[in-house]
Amino acid sequence: MGTRDRSKLFALRHRTGLAVWVLALILLGTPLVVNNPYNLGILNLIGLYVIVVLGLNLFIGYAGQISLGHAAFFGLGAYGSAVLTGTYGFPAWPAMALTAAALALIALALGVPILRLSGHYLAMATLGFNYVVHSIFVQWDRVTGGPSGLSGIPPLTFFGFAFDSDLKFHYLVWTFALAALTLCLNLVRSGVGRGLAALAQDEVAAATLGVNVRRAKVQVFVLSAVLASVAGSLYAHYFGYVNPHAFSIFKSLDLVIMVVVGGMGSIWGTLFGVAFITILPHVLEFFETYMDIIQGVILVVILLFLPQGFVTGLVDLVRTGLARRRLAAETAKRAPTG
Repeated sequence: MGTRDRSKLFALRHRTGLAVWVLALILLGTPLVVNNPYNLGILNLIGLYVIVVLGLNLFIGYAGQISLGHAAFFGLGAYGSAVLTGTYGFPAWPAMALTAAALALIALALGVPILRLSGHYLAMATLGFNYVVHSIFVQWDRVTGGPSGLSGIPPLTFFGFAFDSDLKFHYLVWTFALAALTLCLNLVRSGVGRGLAALAQDEVAAATLGVNVRRAKVQVFVLSAVLASVAGSLYAHYFGYVNPHAFSIFKSLDLVIMVVVGGMGSIWGTLFGVAFITILPHVLEFFETYMDIIQGVILVVILLFLPQGFVTGLVDLVRTGLARRRLAAETAKRAPTG
């Protein structure tokens, strides 16, 4: 086997890792091109939402469940870090870890009973959870600051180095986002991921094949909650301010739309879905009043024509087209000539 063949084989075997490294190199040099603080801030916001939506896509796209309440975990992560660091003076990193651990327990306690439900019953249960949490943010003003929110949240520091600017935070948030991306890519290619894929297709068949359906659902639900918690903590320390509006039911719907647009069950598609939905309001500022209508129309169009999501649907169309061309070429070769 020649050097060229070995290189091709190595690239084929490690294409996922190489793709992550290429993305990391692109993000490393992005601030040199995007030197506008406003645009860099949008890119940082995309990184935050990528962490949340990766976990949500595991739950929706791979476990085949539906959650309309993931903004609650996002908000609990933000408020947890905000209260612990801003009010009680906890160090930021232990506060983030403590908040994530607490949310893992909350997700476990919540997931065991509600994941007995399915379909629109599960959707309504998670929606109700989001409503309760949002109401606590608004009403418990002694702790959460009420509708006005909490301010004065310190930035994250590492050995005296403060991530107190858009540029510094860019490298921090995308380090977390790439770590979450790598985790999810490895998970879906493992035996656990294959079990989740079987679960999304048919729970009875998955159980027959030896998949512990209830445990798999709860595990991915807890993982998605922890990812949302970490993103929420990063959000709080980045902006230095949190308020209930950022974690409402409508934010949960936005997160689901990001999953659907990027492609349910497509980890790489998540990046596109998050970027598209995050950038869209800034591109169409003139139509800000009609943004909810525009997002709704986009969602309906994608569900009608590319039900697996834009990226997944586009890849399927390309593969189908290539397969048809190969079939046509083979048929032409086998056809008798003149």
